[in-house]
Amino acid sequence: MALPDELSAVVRAYLADRPEAPWPEFADDVGIAGLLVPEEHGGAGCGPAEMAAVAEELGRALSPHPFLQSAVMAVEALKADGQGLLPSLADGSLTATVVLPDDGDLRLEGDRLTGVVPYALEGELALLYVGGLLVAAVPERRRTHRTMDGSRPLQELVFHDTPVRRLGDGGSWARVRDLGIAALAAEQAGGARRCLEMAVGHAKTRRQFGRPIGSFQAVKHKLADVFLLVESARSAAGAAARDEVPSAVAGSYCAEAYLAAAGENIQVHGGIGVTWEHPAHRHLKRAASDAQLFGPPQAHRARLAAHVFGPAPSR
Repeated sequence: MALPDELSAVVRAYLADRPEAPWPEFADDVGIAGLLVPEEHGGAGCGPAEMAAVAEELGRALSPHPFLQSAVMAVEALKADGQGLLPSLADGSLTATVVLPDDGDLRLEGDRLTGVVPYALEGELALLYVGGLLVAAVPERRRTHRTMDGSRPLQELVFHDTPVRRLGDGGSWARVRDLGIAALAAEQAGGARRCLEMAVGHAKTRRQFGRPIGSFQAVKHKLADVFLLVESARSAAGAAARDEVPSAVAGSYCAEAYLAAAGENIQVHGGIGVTWEHPAHRHLKRAASDAQLFGPPQAHRARLAAHVFGPAPSR
């Protein structure tokens, strides 16, 4: 069995047994916090394939753990600058979130930061790309948003003359963004796959007119379409970490595939699918929030257009 497959099995079993385990325990028991951290800094030194395998399982389980922001984006940011923080991220004793350029209204004056980041993923330490630099700071104040998707907590971060630690020139932000999109795409593929599993399972057992609803041609076609979306999303997510173009392809395709799979899962379940008692709505909410996290699918397609058609002509 290949390492990504082994990781998938371990993470799936762990989440099934201990879904509420705190991040430090999860990191210690399974080692996923240091998955991408180089071995010399206390990590496993793994790559995009292993990252995608873990992210897919986390998305399948709607896990709230900060793998995306802390174990992927923050680690990638600190590989180029601030490597002294990597051991703390690797063992799970520290979590971090990354603020990309234009994610907030921020002003850096010397070694002091002022401003607001309206929406950021949770993390004890904030790594911010501001003024052409990468800096680390602890927000003066945080406010947790009450969001539609409770499985992905978002915070408002406030800085007021807050001291920062300068880590580097900030040139790595595009790569950090693209790797974050790749991890998110894998989560979306995992969530879509779980929606398909739920829909197929229901279609096999729910009976109407004396036979399982999965025997009806309309349901068969619906599930076949979702299967195609899921497999294509997994392929797109698997290639997303290469560079900006496959990252944008995955950002566009996987978001819409997850939304479609989550919606069709509800449709196949019928009346029970729209109730609070059934988990189908949780995937629809995660799919809707994920589709905005690094910009909507249209924004990723706009990035692709520049590569396919060249820069837009000036007026």
